Amino acid sequence: MRITSKLVGVGVLALMTGCSTLSSLNPFSHKDKGNQPAPLVELKGSMAVRTAWKLDVGKSQGYELSPALAGNTVIAVGADGTMVRAEVDNGRQIWRAKAGADLTTGPGTDGSVIAVGAAKGMLMAFDMDGKPLWKAQLSSELLSAPAVGDGVVVARSIDNRIVGFDAKTGQKKWTVQRTVPPLTLRMAPGMVVRDKEVMIALPGGRLLSLILATGAPHLEVEVGVARGATELERVTDIGGYPVIADNEVCAATYQGRVGCFDLNSGSIRWTHDISTDVGVAVDQRFVFVPDDKGALFAFNRDAGTSAWKNDKLAYRRLSTPVSYGRAVAVGDYQGYVHFLSREDGSFLARAQTDGSAITSNPLVSGSNLIFQTQNGTLTAIAVE
Repeated sequence: MRITSKLVGVGVLALMTGCSTLSSLNPFSHKDKGNQPAPLVELKGSMAVRTAWKLDVGKSQGYELSPALAGNTVIAVGADGTMVRAEVDNGRQIWRAKAGADLTTGPGTDGSVIAVGAAKGMLMAFDMDGKPLWKAQLSSELLSAPAVGDGVVVARSIDNRIVGFDAKTGQKKWTVQRTVPPLTLRMAPGMVVRDKEVMIALPGGRLLSLILATGAPHLEVEVGVARGATELERVTDIGGYPVIADNEVCAATYQGRVGCFDLNSGSIRWTHDISTDVGVAVDQRFVFVPDDKGALFAFNRDAGTSAWKNDKLAYRRLSTPVSYGRAVAVGDYQGYVHFLSREDGSFLARAQTDGSAITSNPLVSGSNLIFQTQNGTLTAIAVE
């Protein structure tokens, strides 16, 4: 992928000032002028999809504000501090509240507590009715949505400090610090709770599993392998959320690899070279991932062999995909959701949201796929 001179200049400035992250002017924030997005061709869809409901939650203002499920409800936020909880079946709003601060992360929840990251490194917790419980100051900005599980709220700030708090009281329980690479992309690597542990995607292409109760490390996995002579060439951050399926975890990195790894030992099941800034989708048969040029790949999950590739959405800045039924769905920079056959990658259908980019992590609830756009529209698309 060609990196513009403007990005390189920002990278140099980040090094000079000691900043640990690139600005929002990274390779994925702007279209390469030499590579125009592929035009959309008319589809004769073989699958019926429709918009089940839409709900405005406030603009994301460049942040990756992914919604979260809590039972049969969905929780979503806007950057202006708006918090909304709605029923997933019909979009009926249960409550709408203000956090009292601008928000920089999507919500994390275990169905008892809602946690969000706010401006200036503030972590805020609310009950399931949107009423404040507690807040805590972290060491730097929060971009990754907090993870909540086993009575602990886990937050990671961009200085790679991970902190666990008591979910009820906000009391700090433990802190883990990891080295920050000289340069990282300004992304929101995800955290996923599994049983008594939390799996954390880190800058530098690593996955770290911590015991929720104590913060003790259980497993560390190298997903991306840094290559190149310069710090810019060696950036290999994990995009999106790691996906845990059965006894393995799958993830992908920028300028690195996509692969699946054993959850117990961290050993490699399989990997392929790829460059992406978004997450993967995993089902029983396949692992799906778009690269930074807009091609969507499917790999056989058991052996990692290539199943298919669709490059007809080139440079449309694809989102993290989601697998549902016979389709895999992926959003783009114009707010379209494309449905492709999970078997061969052919187009099945297309749906519109609000015309703005989809950068958030999609959700599946029943027969609805839920996407949040940068303009703040939460859209449920029903697959029939």
